[in-house]
Amino acid sequence: MLPPPLRNFLITRSQNPVDLLNAATRLFGGSIATSPLDGLCRGDHELRGVAAHDFAVGYFASPLQIRVSSTEGLSSYFVNIGVSGAIAASRGGLDVTLDTATAGVVNPGDTQELRPAPPTPSRFLGLRIDAALVDQEYAALTGSPPESAVRFDFALDLSKPEGRAIRLAVRSLLEGLDSGDPLFQRAELQRSQLRCIVTALLLAQPHSHTDELRDGPQPGHPRSLRAALAFIEANLAERITLGDIAKAADCAPRTISSAFRDRLGLSPMSYVRNLRLDRIRQDILTTTDNVGTIAYRWGVSHLGRFAGDYRDRFNELPSDTASRR
Repeated sequence: MLPPPLRNFLITRSQNPVDLLNAATRLFGGSIATSPLDGLCRGDHELRGVAAHDFAVGYFASPLQIRVSSTEGLSSYFVNIGVSGAIAASRGGLDVTLDTATAGVVNPGDTQELRPAPPTPSRFLGLRIDAALVDQEYAALTGSPPESAVRFDFALDLSKPEGRAIRLAVRSLLEGLDSGDPLFQRAELQRSQLRCIVTALLLAQPHSHTDELRDGPQPGHPRSLRAALAFIEANLAERITLGDIAKAADCAPRTISSAFRDRLGLSPMSYVRNLRLDRIRQDILTTTDNVGTIAYRWGVSHLGRFAGDYRDRFNELPSDTASRR
C-alpha cells in the first residue's frame, strides 16, 4: 500500500485508547464491538476512515490489542491488510500474521483478535463489506444468489497474482479517496470501486462456493429480468407497481415475479423496497437533508411504515443513522 492512506480523513489521534475504541465503533456504524485483550495500554492511537451504508474503510495505527465481534442483526465481512509492522491475527482458532504480503478475511459472525507485535509500531487497513453486497456480486457472476453464506478462507496471500489483483483494487479505492477530486467522493463511484474489490475477492480467494465459480462466469440474467431491473433503477423515485415492472419486462406479473425469486431470491416489490432503503441510507449518511425529505425523494409515501422497514433492514432507526453524520 502507498502510505499514508486516508490522510484527509482523520477521525482521532490520541494517547487515550478509549478514543480509538469509540471512534472505531462509530466508523463501522455499530456493526462491531471492540474490547481490549490486555488492558487499555497507553501510546499513540490513530484512526482515519470513510464510511458508507454498505462499507467502511479505516486506517489503524495503535499498539492496542483488540477483539472485534459482530453485532447481532448485522452481517459484514472484514478484510484486514498490513501497512507496516506485523499483527498477529486470529479467527475461530486460525492464526495468521498480517503484513504487507498477507491479509486476513473474516466472515460474518466470526470474532477476530488483532495483536500488534512490539516493539515496531504496527499499522493496518480494515475494510468492512456488507454481506448483501457479496451476495449481489456472487449473483452477478453466477446468475443466482448463493444457496448458503459465502465463507472465505482466512489467510489471503497478496504476493500471488490473484492477491495482487485485490491489493490493486483496494489501492484504487484509497487513491481515489485521497485524490481530493469531488468525483471520487461520490457514493456511486465509491460503490463501483467496492464492487471491483468484492468481485476480485470472490474470484481470487478460496471460499465455500469456489467450485461454482471455477468454470468462470455463468450466463447472466434473462432479458426480461434485465429490463425489469433497468426500469426499477430508472424510476426508483417514482411510484412503481408490479404491473409497471411486468410491462417494462414485456411479460406477465407472475412470470417476472418467478424470475426475481429464482435469480435474486426475493419478490420484485421487495427488491424495490430494499433498493430504496439503500439509497435513502446513503443520502442520510452523505447529506444534511431531513430524513423525511430524503424518504419522499426516493418515493416513500408512508413514513411510519418506512421507519419499520428501515429498522428491519439495518437494525436501527433512520434517526439513529442521521445522528452519526
